[in-house]
Amino acid sequence: MRMSNRIVAVVAMALLASGCVTSTSGTPEKAEADEGDAADLNYQLGARYYRNGNYELARDRLLYSIELDPRNAIAHSTLALTYERLDNTRLATAAYEEAVRVAPRNFDVLNTYAVFLCRQGRYDEAIKNFDKAISIIENDDAEITLTNAGVCMMQKPDLAKAESYFRTALEHKSSYGDALLQLCQLKLEQEEYLAARAFFQRFLGSNLPSASVLYLGVRIEAELGDERARTEYSNRILREFPQSPEARQILENS
Repeated sequence: MRMSNRIVAVVAMALLASGCVTSTSGTPEKAEADEGDAADLNYQLGARYYRNGNYELARDRLLYSIELDPRNAIAHSTLALTYERLDNTRLATAAYEEAVRVAPRNFDVLNTYAVFLCRQGRYDEAIKNFDKAISIIENDDAEITLTNAGVCMMQKPDLAKAESYFRTALEHKSSYGDALLQLCQLKLEQEEYLAARAFFQRFLGSNLPSASVLYLGVRIEAELGDERARTEYSNRILREFPQSPEARQILENS
């Protein structure tokens, strides 16, 4: 799993709206409601622009949404993601920090900020925010946050701590594919090939593999000297993913 996979989940939370915002009636209650509608609509448009890669337009809509509703932490987080895409680390940092200030117990906001900190090499700060997100009882997807924390620790590197996070993720959800694959990769790098095989087989028992995942199996079985299993995974790649880079690599090496 790449950490960026979870980052975009913040944007996926947007409920894209259609239609236009109507003008106010002149009453304070109506004006406040319409201002809230305008903030939400601009946020949703900004999130849509972000997902479509129109980052300047996304920035402008999100800034206007935040001007109308400064307490929308997800808008601040999405703006931070947008600034990252625009290669402005300073403004991205400020937007992430504001998101956390506004919503210190929003686990999606904390997770996304932690991923950003990890990419910046600020590992100790990152892990503090991951741990905060993990500790929030409403975080029903704690296995995702735990796996992200493990990936961050692999980059540090602190392999023992990374493994601890991955194993805890599996305590939350025993079939969670990303944690299983991270442990598989970790054990492969540590030359613990039987353990790598065990995690790989657990993954196959409850998850659908991609070509790259099956090629991980090829590598493990090659290290273990099991030609039958290596050939089986190779044939699956050729049969199920014939146009993949992994299939081409197998054919080139055959």
